[in-house]
Amino acid sequence: MIFFRKNWLRKTIKMKSNLKFLPFSLPDIGDDEISEVIDALKSGWLTTGPKTKRFEEAFASFIGNGLEAIAVNSATAGLHLALEAAGIGPGDEVITTPYTFTATAEVVRYLGADPVFVDIDPATFNIDPCKIESAISPRSKAIIPVHFAGLSCDMDAILAIARKHNLKVIEDAAHALPTTCKGNLIGSLDSDATVYSFYATKTITTGEGGMIVTRNPELANRCRVMRLHGISRDAFDRYTSTKPAWHYEVVAPGYKYNMTDVAASLGIHQLKKARAFQARRSEMAALYDEAFHQLPVILPPRAPVGDIHAWHLYVIRLNDSLGITRDRFIEVMADKGLGCSVHFIPLHLHPYWRDRYHLKPKDFPYTLHAYEKAVSLPLYTKMTDDDQDRVISAVKEILT
Repeated sequence: MIFFRKNWLRKTIKMKSNLKFLPFSLPDIGDDEISEVIDALKSGWLTTGPKTKRFEEAFASFIGNGLEAIAVNSATAGLHLALEAAGIGPGDEVITTPYTFTATAEVVRYLGADPVFVDIDPATFNIDPCKIESAISPRSKAIIPVHFAGLSCDMDAILAIARKHNLKVIEDAAHALPTTCKGNLIGSLDSDATVYSFYATKTITTGEGGMIVTRNPELANRCRVMRLHGISRDAFDRYTSTKPAWHYEVVAPGYKYNMTDVAASLGIHQLKKARAFQARRSEMAALYDEAFHQLPVILPPRAPVGDIHAWHLYVIRLNDSLGITRDRFIEVMADKGLGCSVHFIPLHLHPYWRDRYHLKPKDFPYTLHAYEKAVSLPLYTKMTDDDQDRVISAVKEILT
């Protein structure tokens, strides 16, 4: 047994030295994006300007008619602006899931309100609508559903609850471009606002960036004003006017959340590739499904028939019967030169949220179990077939 383990170790070290490390994610940037960025640099207009406006118009058109899109420097900024514009303030409560990145909840605290956490559906990792109503109180003002990994939440149920209790709905769609729900793109539903992320690992990227989408013109206008210091007129409008237009008014204590034209230059062309990117991710997810369906793991859920899963993440869950922990699995994958990740460490396990709201690990049992068993495998459009074969072979070797 000792002889076998020594040989296995030598083989592993040799493999690791011969193969380059495959990261968990890489952005897919082409010549069109690079040329557009160069054009922005040469134009002399680097901050929010014509390319940002062009990106906003293209994005609104992509999601659907009658929508307005407001580009910002992150999805965190977008969620903050959307909640502020929706009237969330001190003493209010916003219902969301603990199975998300901290940004979803921290923006609630920015406004002096409190997040109220609801456990997930163990099959989808999305917020469980059946548990939302029991969390509603006289202080409840909004719901933030999070479309985990690119699979839509049950928005029909969530929107029905919101209408019944007069609650705002701000969708966290950081993972969800171009996800659909009942055939409609996320962002085109009857929620008050939807917020996307264009972080470097997302399905399309501007490096850092985000987008707010809404049908409500008052909410859109408030977001535009507050994204740039509460100033009544964008700098782009003032600085491109052919007549004296230096005058402006500060109408609120706003923020510095605007997107730059350099970032928007990437977004213009990334958006054009969004459907092709999704098709490739879907193809790769299907290959993973086929390769792993007989292993002792739970595969990620697929979208309902007729709907689109964005496949931002491919998350498997290790069966309880396995003799290897999730953490050890990730270590062995790293030894083989393969990057994995964990989405997410639930919020109620982090010191701030745990201590402020007196939360215990077992308060959200499905969230806790998902966290303990889930691992995100590499899934991105720059991966080659050989790259994916490496991942598949390694997972099979470790788990069989």
